[in-house]
Amino acid sequence: MKLSQRLQYIMEQIPAGSRLADIGSDHGLLPVAAVRSGRVPQAVAGEVNDGPLRAAQKQVAEAGLTDRIMVRKGDGLAVIKAHEVDVITIAGMGGALITSILEQGKDKLASVKQLVLQPNVGEDILRRWLMKQQWVLIDEHIMEEDGKIYEILTAVPASASDLKQDELYRPLRLPGSTLVLNRDWLMQLGPLLVNKPNEIFFRKWQLEIRKLQAVLAQVSRSELEAAQHKQEQLRKQIEQLEEVLACLPKDKL
Repeated sequence: MKLSQRLQYIMEQIPAGSRLADIGSDHGLLPVAAVRSGRVPQAVAGEVNDGPLRAAQKQVAEAGLTDRIMVRKGDGLAVIKAHEVDVITIAGMGGALITSILEQGKDKLASVKQLVLQPNVGEDILRRWLMKQQWVLIDEHIMEEDGKIYEILTAVPASASDLKQDELYRPLRLPGSTLVLNRDWLMQLGPLLVNKPNEIFFRKWQLEIRKLQAVLAQVSRSELEAAQHKQEQLRKQIEQLEEVLACLPKDKL
């Protein structure tokens, strides 16, 4: 079984020997690959929808791993018991939904040593929750596969990290600019990604600028006072993003 590059990277973030819970496991590809490879001894595959649940059950059965991978139906972290797993992976959902899953299942996180999260959108929402709940980002990875750009966030409890939140989100002054990236900016861009921007990072934010320009063009057609205020906001946002991209180091590409 060959994993996508995205799932392969997520699997590589799981510490060897961990007990894994893959929430929203879909076809169960990640837990099957993680157990087969010897990276984890056992896993839980959680699914709330019947179709993917049956697909995961079939995948696990065909792999001959029904004794090591438990496929459970349930909403979010309801599929696991407290202290049952060390690592939780959640991939392929919006950042707001992942945040909601973690918030509702906070009582299950006491024994969890690592979170590996891949939001499709709303990465900043997830970063804010992690910081508020004392989870520290130890890795951020941005990649492109099949024409889609993904960010993968890996976090550990603050008590287990040498890096402190204040250091992670320390305001960053850009060389050749008066612009300082404050906490809000770093939440949006990624505090670790900003320090190692690659070609895909630049492409993502160039696409975002184009989207904002398209919204600006639409809003500009309106003569309402509220629309004019919105235009000003959009122009400022576009200008600042362009300045950020212009000032970030290109020698790391």
